[in-house]
Amino acid sequence: MMTKIRYKKPLLRILLSAFALTYSNVQANDNFEILKDSKKLVFFGDSITYGGEYVVLFERWLTVNHPEISLEILNQGIPSETVSGLSEAGHLRHGFPRPDLHERLDRALMALDPDLIIACYGINCGIYKPFDEDRFNSYKDGLQRLKAKAEAQGAKIIFMTPPVYDKPNSKFNYDDVMKAYSDWLLSKREDDWRVINLHAIMKNKLAEKRTKDPNFKYSRDGIHPGREGHELMAQQIINFFAVKAPLNDPQPNSYGRLLMFLRERMRVQRDAWLTKIGHKRPMKKGMPLADADKIAAEKTVQIQQNLETIRKAAKQ
Repeated sequence: MMTKIRYKKPLLRILLSAFALTYSNVQANDNFEILKDSKKLVFFGDSITYGGEYVVLFERWLTVNHPEISLEILNQGIPSETVSGLSEAGHLRHGFPRPDLHERLDRALMALDPDLIIACYGINCGIYKPFDEDRFNSYKDGLQRLKAKAEAQGAKIIFMTPPVYDKPNSKFNYDDVMKAYSDWLLSKREDDWRVINLHAIMKNKLAEKRTKDPNFKYSRDGIHPGREGHELMAQQIINFFAVKAPLNDPQPNSYGRLLMFLRERMRVQRDAWLTKIGHKRPMKKGMPLADADKIAAEKTVQIQQNLETIRKAAKQ
Protein backbone atom coordinates (compact mmCIF):
# COMPACT_ATOMS: atom_id res chain seq x y z
CA MET A 1 0.00 0.00 0.00
CA MET A 2 1.30 3.42 -0.94
CA THR A 3 1.95 5.76 1.96
CA LYS A 4 0.43 9.17 1.32
CA ILE A 5 2.29 12.22 2.49
CA ARG A 6 0.33 15.48 2.60
CA TYR A 7 2.23 18.69 2.09
CA LYS A 8 1.00 22.02 3.34
CA LYS A 9 0.33 24.50 0.54
CA PRO A 10 3.21 26.86 1.40
CA LEU A 11 5.70 24.00 1.12
CA LEU A 12 4.15 22.90 -2.16
CA ARG A 13 4.47 26.44 -3.50
CA ILE A 14 8.12 26.55 -2.44
CA LEU A 15 8.88 23.25 -4.17
CA LEU A 16 7.24 24.19 -7.46
CA SER A 17 8.66 27.71 -7.41
CA ALA A 18 12.13 26.31 -6.83
CA PHE A 19 11.78 24.06 -9.86
CA ALA A 20 10.69 26.93 -12.11
CA LEU A 21 13.34 29.32 -10.79
CA THR A 22 16.15 26.80 -11.11
CA TYR A 23 15.25 25.86 -14.65
CA SER A 24 14.79 29.44 -15.86
CA ASN A 25 18.17 30.66 -14.63
CA VAL A 26 20.55 28.00 -15.90
CA GLN A 27 21.58 26.55 -19.20
CA ALA A 28 20.70 22.94 -19.97
CA ASN A 29 23.58 20.55 -20.47
CA ASP A 30 24.23 18.58 -23.66
CA ASN A 31 22.44 15.52 -22.33
CA PHE A 32 19.35 17.60 -21.65
CA GLU A 33 19.40 18.67 -25.29
CA ILE A 34 19.22 14.99 -26.27
CA LEU A 35 16.15 14.65 -24.08
CA LYS A 36 14.51 17.75 -25.56
CA ASP A 37 15.09 16.51 -29.10
CA SER A 38 13.61 13.05 -28.47
CA LYS A 39 10.01 11.98 -29.02
CA LYS A 40 10.19 8.39 -27.76
CA LEU A 41 12.38 6.91 -25.03
CA VAL A 42 12.53 3.11 -24.59
CA PHE A 43 14.01 1.36 -21.57
CA PHE A 44 15.55 -2.09 -22.12
CA GLY A 45 16.65 -4.29 -19.25
CA ASP A 46 15.94 -7.28 -17.03
CA SER A 47 13.51 -7.79 -14.14
CA ILE A 48 14.69 -4.62 -12.40
CA THR A 49 13.64 -2.58 -15.42
CA TYR A 50 10.51 -4.66 -15.95
CA GLY A 51 9.46 -3.80 -12.38
CA GLY A 52 9.91 -0.27 -13.59
CA GLU A 53 9.70 1.83 -10.45
CA TYR A 54 12.82 3.78 -11.39
CA VAL A 55 11.29 4.37 -14.82
CA VAL A 56 8.12 5.96 -13.40
CA LEU A 57 10.11 7.95 -10.83
CA PHE A 58 12.14 9.42 -13.67
CA GLU A 59 8.98 10.11 -15.66
CA ARG A 60 7.42 11.83 -12.64
CA TRP A 61 10.44 14.14 -12.41
CA LEU A 62 10.22 14.90 -16.12
CA THR A 63 6.45 15.49 -16.01
CA VAL A 64 6.62 17.85 -13.03
CA ASN A 65 9.77 19.75 -13.97
CA HIS A 66 9.59 19.90 -17.75
CA PRO A 67 6.03 20.10 -19.08
CA GLU A 68 7.51 21.69 -22.21
CA ILE A 69 8.96 18.29 -23.19
CA SER A 70 6.59 15.90 -24.94
CA LEU A 71 8.27 12.52 -24.61
CA GLU A 72 6.65 9.09 -24.83
CA ILE A 73 8.34 6.69 -22.41
CA LEU A 74 8.01 2.93 -22.85
CA ASN A 75 9.33 0.22 -20.54
CA GLN A 76 10.45 -2.89 -22.43
CA GLY A 77 12.35 -4.77 -19.75
CA ILE A 78 11.93 -8.55 -19.45
CA PRO A 79 12.61 -10.55 -16.26
CA SER A 80 15.78 -12.72 -16.26
CA GLU A 81 16.90 -11.35 -19.64
CA THR A 82 20.55 -10.94 -20.61
CA VAL A 83 22.35 -9.02 -23.32
CA SER A 84 25.06 -11.70 -23.38
CA GLY A 85 22.83 -14.52 -24.61
CA LEU A 86 24.00 -16.77 -21.77
CA SER A 87 22.01 -18.89 -19.35
CA GLU A 88 23.08 -21.12 -16.49
CA ALA A 89 21.88 -24.71 -16.21
CA GLY A 90 20.28 -23.91 -12.86
CA HIS A 91 17.91 -21.45 -14.51
CA LEU A 92 16.27 -24.31 -16.37
CA ARG A 93 14.51 -25.26 -13.15
CA HIS A 94 12.12 -22.46 -14.14
CA GLY A 95 11.41 -24.41 -17.32
CA PHE A 96 13.19 -22.12 -19.77
CA PRO A 97 16.64 -20.61 -20.39
CA ARG A 98 17.27 -16.92 -19.80
CA PRO A 99 15.83 -14.83 -22.64
CA ASP A 100 18.31 -13.04 -24.88
CA LEU A 101 17.64 -9.39 -25.78
CA HIS A 102 18.99 -9.97 -29.27
CA GLU A 103 16.27 -12.51 -30.02
CA ARG A 104 13.71 -9.66 -29.95
CA LEU A 105 15.80 -6.54 -30.48
CA ASP A 106 15.35 -6.14 -34.25
CA ARG A 107 11.58 -6.51 -33.94
CA ALA A 108 11.44 -4.10 -31.01
CA LEU A 109 13.47 -1.42 -32.77
CA MET A 110 11.37 -1.70 -35.91
CA ALA A 111 8.05 -1.61 -34.05
CA LEU A 112 8.92 1.12 -31.54
CA ASP A 113 11.32 3.28 -33.60
CA PRO A 114 12.78 5.04 -30.52
CA ASP A 115 14.82 8.24 -30.65
CA LEU A 116 16.48 7.40 -27.35
CA ILE A 117 17.23 4.17 -25.47
CA ILE A 118 18.34 3.59 -21.88
CA ALA A 119 19.67 0.07 -21.27
CA CYS A 120 20.60 -1.56 -17.96
CA TYR A 121 22.11 -5.05 -18.20
CA GLY A 122 24.78 -7.05 -16.41
CA ILE A 123 23.36 -8.52 -13.21
CA ASN A 124 22.19 -11.64 -15.10
CA CYS A 125 24.91 -11.62 -17.75
CA GLY A 126 27.59 -13.11 -15.52
CA ILE A 127 25.03 -15.86 -14.72
CA TYR A 128 25.98 -15.66 -11.03
CA LYS A 129 29.30 -17.43 -11.43
CA PRO A 130 32.91 -16.32 -10.82
CA PHE A 131 34.53 -14.07 -13.40
CA ASP A 132 35.20 -15.82 -16.69
CA GLU A 133 36.78 -14.22 -19.74
CA ASP A 134 34.45 -15.93 -22.22
CA ARG A 135 31.34 -14.78 -20.32
CA PHE A 136 32.84 -11.30 -20.07
CA ASN A 137 33.41 -11.22 -23.82
CA SER A 138 29.80 -12.29 -24.41
CA TYR A 139 28.63 -9.36 -22.28
CA LYS A 140 30.85 -6.89 -24.11
CA ASP A 141 29.82 -8.24 -27.50
CA GLY A 142 26.14 -8.05 -26.56
CA LEU A 143 26.38 -4.40 -25.56
CA GLN A 144 28.37 -3.49 -28.64
CA ARG A 145 25.80 -5.15 -30.88
CA LEU A 146 22.99 -3.39 -29.02
CA LYS A 147 24.67 -0.03 -29.54
CA ALA A 148 25.33 -0.70 -33.24
CA LYS A 149 21.74 -1.77 -33.92
CA ALA A 150 20.25 1.13 -31.97
CA GLU A 151 22.35 3.68 -33.80
CA ALA A 152 21.68 2.06 -37.18
CA GLN A 153 17.98 2.56 -36.40
CA GLY A 154 18.70 6.26 -35.71
CA ALA A 155 18.46 6.12 -31.92
CA LYS A 156 20.87 7.47 -29.33
CA ILE A 157 21.64 5.04 -26.51
CA ILE A 158 22.59 5.50 -22.87
CA PHE A 159 23.92 2.62 -20.78
CA MET A 160 23.63 2.15 -17.04
CA THR A 161 26.22 0.03 -15.27
CA PRO A 162 24.62 -2.86 -13.35
CA PRO A 163 23.36 -2.33 -9.81
CA VAL A 164 25.16 -3.76 -6.81
CA TYR A 165 24.88 -7.48 -6.08
CA ASP A 166 24.49 -7.76 -2.33
CA LYS A 167 23.96 -11.43 -1.56
CA PRO A 168 26.53 -13.13 0.68
CA ASN A 169 28.43 -16.05 -0.84
CA SER A 170 31.19 -17.85 1.02
CA LYS A 171 32.83 -19.08 -2.19
CA PHE A 172 33.19 -15.85 -4.20
CA ASN A 173 31.89 -12.29 -4.42
CA TYR A 174 29.68 -11.94 -7.49
CA ASP A 175 29.70 -8.18 -7.10
CA ASP A 176 33.38 -8.28 -8.10
CA VAL A 177 32.14 -9.57 -11.45
CA MET A 178 29.67 -6.68 -11.65
CA LYS A 179 32.48 -4.25 -10.88
CA ALA A 180 34.59 -5.66 -13.72
CA TYR A 181 31.64 -5.37 -16.10
CA SER A 182 30.97 -1.83 -14.90
CA ASP A 183 34.61 -0.77 -15.22
CA TRP A 184 34.70 -1.93 -18.83
CA LEU A 185 31.48 -0.11 -19.64
CA LEU A 186 32.80 3.06 -18.03
CA SER A 187 35.99 2.76 -20.09
CA LYS A 188 33.86 3.05 -23.23
CA ARG A 189 33.23 6.68 -22.38
CA GLU A 190 36.58 7.23 -24.08
CA ASP A 191 34.88 6.05 -27.27
CA ASP A 192 32.02 8.51 -26.67
CA TRP A 193 29.63 6.00 -25.18
CA ARG A 194 27.04 7.58 -22.87
CA VAL A 195 27.31 5.72 -19.57
CA ILE A 196 25.64 6.31 -16.18
CA ASN A 197 27.80 4.93 -13.36
CA LEU A 198 25.09 3.33 -11.25
CA HIS A 199 27.20 0.52 -9.76
CA ALA A 200 29.86 2.67 -8.08
CA ILE A 201 27.32 5.19 -6.79
CA MET A 202 25.09 2.48 -5.36
CA LYS A 203 28.07 0.73 -3.76
CA ASN A 204 29.32 3.95 -2.16
CA LYS A 205 25.85 4.87 -0.92
CA LEU A 206 25.39 1.37 0.47
CA ALA A 207 28.64 1.61 2.43
CA GLU A 208 27.66 5.08 3.68
CA LYS A 209 24.25 3.92 4.89
CA ARG A 210 25.78 0.91 6.64
CA THR A 211 27.92 3.16 8.78
CA LYS A 212 24.65 4.22 10.41
CA ASP A 213 22.74 0.97 10.02
CA PRO A 214 24.89 -2.17 9.51
CA ASN A 215 21.81 -4.11 8.40
CA PHE A 216 20.76 -1.68 5.68
CA LYS A 217 19.99 -3.22 2.28
CA TYR A 218 18.86 -1.77 -1.01
CA SER A 219 17.60 -5.22 -1.90
CA ARG A 220 16.07 -7.97 0.21
CA ASP A 221 17.28 -10.72 -2.12
CA GLY A 222 20.57 -9.05 -3.00
CA ILE A 223 19.50 -8.48 -6.62
CA HIS A 224 16.23 -6.56 -6.97
CA PRO A 225 16.34 -3.07 -5.44
CA GLY A 226 13.48 -1.99 -3.24
CA ARG A 227 11.99 1.50 -3.04
CA GLU A 228 15.19 3.28 -2.02
CA GLY A 229 17.20 1.45 -4.65
CA HIS A 230 14.82 2.47 -7.42
CA GLU A 231 14.87 6.04 -6.14
CA LEU A 232 18.66 5.99 -6.37
CA MET A 233 18.51 4.57 -9.90
CA ALA A 234 16.02 7.20 -11.01
CA GLN A 235 18.12 9.97 -9.47
CA GLN A 236 21.16 8.94 -11.51
CA ILE A 237 19.16 9.30 -14.72
CA ILE A 238 17.78 12.62 -13.51
CA ASN A 239 21.31 13.80 -12.71
CA PHE A 240 22.46 12.75 -16.16
CA PHE A 241 19.84 14.91 -17.86
CA ALA A 242 19.31 17.69 -15.34
CA VAL A 243 20.39 21.24 -15.92
CA LYS A 244 23.81 22.11 -14.48
CA ALA A 245 22.40 23.53 -11.25
CA PRO A 246 20.84 20.52 -9.49
CA LEU A 247 17.07 20.29 -9.38
CA ASN A 248 15.67 19.07 -6.08
CA ASP A 249 12.75 16.81 -6.90
CA PRO A 250 10.03 16.42 -4.24
CA GLN A 251 10.35 13.68 -1.65
CA PRO A 252 9.87 10.21 -3.19
CA ASN A 253 6.31 9.72 -1.91
CA SER A 254 5.03 13.18 -2.76
CA TYR A 255 2.54 13.52 -5.59
CA GLY A 256 1.43 9.97 -4.82
CA ARG A 257 -1.58 9.96 -7.14
CA LEU A 258 0.52 11.24 -10.02
CA LEU A 259 3.01 8.43 -9.47
CA MET A 260 0.16 5.91 -9.30
CA PHE A 261 -1.28 7.00 -12.66
CA LEU A 262 2.16 6.98 -14.28
CA ARG A 263 2.79 3.49 -12.91
CA GLU A 264 -0.53 2.16 -14.20
CA ARG A 265 0.06 3.64 -17.65
CA MET A 266 3.59 2.23 -17.76
CA ARG A 267 2.45 -1.30 -16.91
CA VAL A 268 -0.40 -1.55 -19.39
CA GLN A 269 1.74 -0.22 -22.25
CA ARG A 270 4.73 -2.35 -21.23
CA ASP A 271 2.85 -5.63 -21.30
CA ALA A 272 0.90 -4.84 -24.46
CA TRP A 273 4.03 -3.97 -26.44
CA LEU A 274 6.00 -6.95 -25.11
CA THR A 275 3.23 -9.26 -26.29
CA LYS A 276 2.84 -7.45 -29.61
CA ILE A 277 6.56 -7.60 -30.40
CA GLY A 278 6.98 -11.11 -29.04
CA HIS A 279 9.62 -12.84 -26.94
CA LYS A 280 10.48 -16.34 -25.69
CA ARG A 281 10.00 -15.92 -21.95
CA PRO A 282 6.85 -17.54 -20.51
CA MET A 283 4.94 -14.77 -18.74
CA LYS A 284 1.56 -13.13 -18.52
CA LYS A 285 0.36 -11.75 -21.83
CA GLY A 286 -0.53 -8.14 -22.25
CA MET A 287 -3.84 -6.97 -23.66
CA PRO A 288 -4.24 -6.05 -27.33
CA LEU A 289 -2.41 -2.83 -28.14
CA ALA A 290 -5.59 -0.97 -29.11
CA ASP A 291 -7.14 -1.71 -25.71
CA ALA A 292 -3.93 -0.75 -23.92
CA ASP A 293 -3.84 2.54 -25.84
CA LYS A 294 -7.35 3.40 -24.63
CA ILE A 295 -6.40 2.79 -21.01
CA ALA A 296 -3.13 4.69 -21.46
CA ALA A 297 -5.09 7.63 -22.88
CA GLU A 298 -7.38 7.59 -19.82
CA LYS A 299 -4.35 7.55 -17.53
CA THR A 300 -2.83 10.45 -19.46
CA VAL A 301 -5.96 12.51 -18.78
CA GLN A 302 -5.75 11.63 -15.08
CA ILE A 303 -2.07 12.57 -15.04
CA GLN A 304 -2.82 15.98 -16.56
CA GLN A 305 -5.72 16.57 -14.18
CA ASN A 306 -3.50 15.72 -11.24
CA LEU A 307 -0.85 18.14 -12.46
CA GLU A 308 -3.47 20.89 -12.75
CA THR A 309 -4.57 20.21 -9.17
CA ILE A 310 -0.98 20.50 -8.00
CA ARG A 311 -0.46 23.77 -9.87
CA LYS A 312 -3.69 25.31 -8.61
CA ALA A 313 -2.80 24.35 -5.04
CA ALA A 314 0.60 25.98 -5.47
CA LYS A 315 -1.02 29.28 -6.47
CA GLN A 316 -3.35 29.48 -3.47
